[in-house]
Amino acid sequence: MLYDIRLSLRYDYGYPVAGGRHLLRVTPPTLPGIQTVTANSLSVSPEPGERRDATDFFGNASTALGFNKPHDDLELVMRARVKVERKTAAFDMSPDIEGLAGEVAAVRSLGAHSPHHFRSQTERLPHVPDIAAYAQASRSPGRSVRAIIEDLGRRIYSDFAYDPDATRVDTPITEAFALKRGVCQDFAHIMIAACHTLGIPAGYVSGFIRTIPPEGQERLEGADAMHAWVRAWCGREAGWVEFDPTNDMAASDDHIIVATGRDYRDVSPIIGVLQAGGRHKTDQSVDVKPVTEG
Repeated sequence: MLYDIRLSLRYDYGYPVAGGRHLLRVTPPTLPGIQTVTANSLSVSPEPGERRDATDFFGNASTALGFNKPHDDLELVMRARVKVERKTAAFDMSPDIEGLAGEVAAVRSLGAHSPHHFRSQTERLPHVPDIAAYAQASRSPGRSVRAIIEDLGRRIYSDFAYDPDATRVDTPITEAFALKRGVCQDFAHIMIAACHTLGIPAGYVSGFIRTIPPEGQERLEGADAMHAWVRAWCGREAGWVEFDPTNDMAASDDHIIVATGRDYRDVSPIIGVLQAGGRHKTDQSVDVKPVTEG
């Protein structure tokens, strides 16, 4: 599937900003077996005094910006044409939990996609006993790791309500889990934390989702903003498998990856510091448009 994607981020400051530094992760990368980026651009207004485009440890495209002149607003516009062609395994080749432990131990690589980076607790992913207990319900003797992941994602979809007013970007997973409400970021973090308690390496994916709702039904959540889902390592043969617990589905050709990491902190679309006072207003818009090939 071929897409033209446009992401706009705009910040209007209450008072002129004297300076600032930002790190952006908003540009989709080419990922063999998943997607190919044929064109992309990232425009910034006002023009930054410094700009450096690079690739981080996990292979995510990053752009560092530095501003040294006063400005009242900041607008970032990313455009990309991406062809998504996921090679999905027809058969479940993943082992059970006990078999996975042996396969993880046999991995000697510490490269960006090594499962060893995706097993540990982080500030965003602490060990939560209630989440560990919740995860156990998806485990049964002989059940494959992929089946466990799919069951866990479907349970989160069924048990949690999508509510953009229930949580904030910094809401702890303990609070989101107790509320049983939140957004895609919350559901992804809860599912990753649950996978960790079962010994399944898992990480965070940020990106875009294109949806075509059936007639008379609402569109899938996350279509008008950046989306988040989960990738889990299912063993030597199965590799990384992606699941979207917000929409109860395996990642498909309608999911476009922007960045991957251990949690949201590794893939934040924009982080930085400002020399400013007062509050600012933020607007975000996403347009994912299918392109007819021919």
